[in-house]
Parts: sequence; structure tokens; C-alpha cells
Amino acid sequence: MQHADVVTSFLLRRPPGAPEELLILRRSQRVGTYHGRWAGVSGFVEAPPDEQAYVELHEEVHLERGDVQLLRRGEPLTFVDAELVREWTVHPYLFLVVDPTRIQTDWEHTETCWIAPQELGQYETVPMLQEAFQRVYPPETPAQESAATQG
Repeated sequence: MQHADVVTSFLLRRPPGAPEELLILRRSQRVGTYHGRWAGVSGFVEAPPDEQAYVELHEEVHLERGDVQLLRRGEPLTFVDAELVREWTVHPYLFLVVDPTRIQTDWEHTETCWIAPQELGQYETVPMLQEAFQRVYPPETPAQESAATQG
């Protein structure tokens, strides 16, 4: 069985006076797996995962480091896709997009949609997307983060 490490970055926007929203992207027919399914910004790990997350943001949605703020890094999630005979380890990240109008998708996606975070389960997504999202959302407050690192 093949093993693959991937990063998945979830992007939030916080419109003034409105609830925050999560960006999901529909995968094109030109990608290797899960055609037509909704996903976050993801890709194979070819560098340390923290770096790869920024690489994928640049490649897939044309965002630079200054365009996003890292809110949370989640515990990796490993699962097996029996159909593909592949074990995946997903490294999840949550970013706040400073200016969502800067997002421009590449060939890997055919459509984007901003949704309420609690609506993610209503979409046909790549496997375990909701579980990966739950590892980073909601973002911890600074007090929770410092308690977690001290505990």
C-alpha cells in the first residue's frame, strides 16, 4: 500500500458584520484523484509541512504569506482509502485570508464557494475533509494555545 503525506489548508474570511465563512474548492478533472469533489487547498508534502502549506496557497490560490494569517496547525490525521489502495496522512492548517478578493484559482479547481463552517458536511468532499477541518476549527484563543503548550 502506498503512503502519501499531504497538507490541507482551510481558508476563512471574516466579512464585517457577518459570520465567518470557509472557502471550499471543487477539484478539476485534471488532478490525480477525487475529481469533482470539494476540498481545501491541498497538495503532496515535498517540503516540511509548514512550508508546503504556503507553497500550495501560492500555487493554487495565488496567496502569499502576507495575504494570510496562520490561525491554527492541527494534529495530522491518517486514514486508508481502500479504493485507491493508499494510506493518507493529512496535515491540516487554518488560515485567515486578509483580502479574499486576491484569491485566484489555478487549473486544479473549477469552482469556489464560501460557506458557513458548519455546512461542510453537506458537500461531497474528498475523504475525511470534515475530520481534518475539526482538528483546526474553531481556532484556539491565545489563552487556550498557551495552556495547551504548558500542559
